[in-house]
Amino acid sequence: MAGKNTSEPASSFEQAERSHRGLTGTSADQTGSSRLDRAPTSTGPFGESDPANEIGTEPAINVQPFTPMLTTTDWNAEWMALQQARRKADSPSYWDSRSHTFPTSTEPSAYARRFIELADIQPRETVFDMGCGTGALAVPLGLAGHKVVAADFSRGMLDRMSEALKQADVHTVFPMQLSWEEDWAAKGVRPGMVDVCTASRSIATANLRDSLLRLTDIARRRVCITLTTGSSPRTDERIMADLGLKDALCPDYLYAINILAAEGILPQVDFIRSERNDTFDTPEQAAESLRRMIDGAAGAVVGEQQRQAAYARLHAWLNDNLVPNEHAGSPDGHGGVQKALRLRNPRVITWAFIAWDK
Repeated sequence: MAGKNTSEPASSFEQAERSHRGLTGTSADQTGSSRLDRAPTSTGPFGESDPANEIGTEPAINVQPFTPMLTTTDWNAEWMALQQARRKADSPSYWDSRSHTFPTSTEPSAYARRFIELADIQPRETVFDMGCGTGALAVPLGLAGHKVVAADFSRGMLDRMSEALKQADVHTVFPMQLSWEEDWAAKGVRPGMVDVCTASRSIATANLRDSLLRLTDIARRRVCITLTTGSSPRTDERIMADLGLKDALCPDYLYAINILAAEGILPQVDFIRSERNDTFDTPEQAAESLRRMIDGAAGAVVGEQQRQAAYARLHAWLNDNLVPNEHAGSPDGHGGVQKALRLRNPRVITWAFIAWDK
C-alpha cells in the first residue's frame, strides 16, 4: 500500500486521532516498504534426514527423501480457485437489500462480546473495523470510548449502523463506504493508521493474502479476524455430517493460518461458537433452506452424485429434527416473527478467531 500523502486533507477521523496521539505511532512510510509490495515467498522441500545422528541407532539403509507437502502448497492460489468455484462476487446491492434483516442494538451479542474479549483492545486504542455491517463491533467499541473507522461496501448496512450510533449518542465511530478491492490509500486508509484492525465474519474476498496484508499494514499493534470452520456462516457442520457430507466441509480458517505462516506471522487461534435458531412456515421451506446449505457448502467440492445422496437423506433427517415451535409469533431478533416450525436443536456455527501482533 502507498505511504502517507501529506498533501491530502486529513479526514475527520485523522484529525481526532492526531489530537489524541500527537501524530505518534509507527507507519509504513516511517519503517520502510509495505508488506503488499513483497511478492509471496515459497519454500522448497527439506533435504533427507540422517538417522545415523541419533544416539544408539544404526544408520538406515536406502533412506528416501521426505517432502513435506505443506511447504510446497500455494494456499492463496488454492483459496482463489475455491472462491471462484463456490460463489459469485459479493454485490453491495445484495447486502443493501438484506440490511433490514440484520439486528442493530447497543447491547452486543454473545459472539461480539467474546470477539471483543479475545481482541484485547486496550483503553483509548483506535480501531479500523472492515466489513462492519450494522455495527456489531463498532457500536459497543464506540460506547466503550474507542475511536473507530467502521467500513463496509454496503450503504444500507452503514445507514443502519448510523441509526444505532445516533440512538446511542456515540460520536467516535466514523462510517466509511469501502470495499476490500478498492484503493484504500485513495480513500484515506493508510499504513499505521490505527492501533487495531478487525474483520469480523467479513472476509469472503477473492484474494485472501491481499486482504490479510492490507489489515496488517494499517494496524500499528494488532489484527483480529474471524473465519468459518465449515465453508460458510450458513453451514452447520453437524447437519452436513448427518447428511453424509462431512468430507465436503472446507475449513476456510486454515487458509488464513497457512498464508500468515508463509509471511512469517504466527497467529493466536481460538474458537467462538454461535447459535442460530432458524424457524420455518412449512417442512418444504425447511427442506429448501437446507438444500441451499448443501449447495453452498458442497457445490464447489463434491460431485452431483454425492449431492443427490445428501438430498435423499434430507427428508428422513427433517422427519426426526423438525418440530413445532413453541415460540411461534414472538420476535425473531431480525425484525420479523418466529415461524411455526423449528429445528430440534439450534444450528451451531463455529468461528475461528485469528489474531496476530505486529
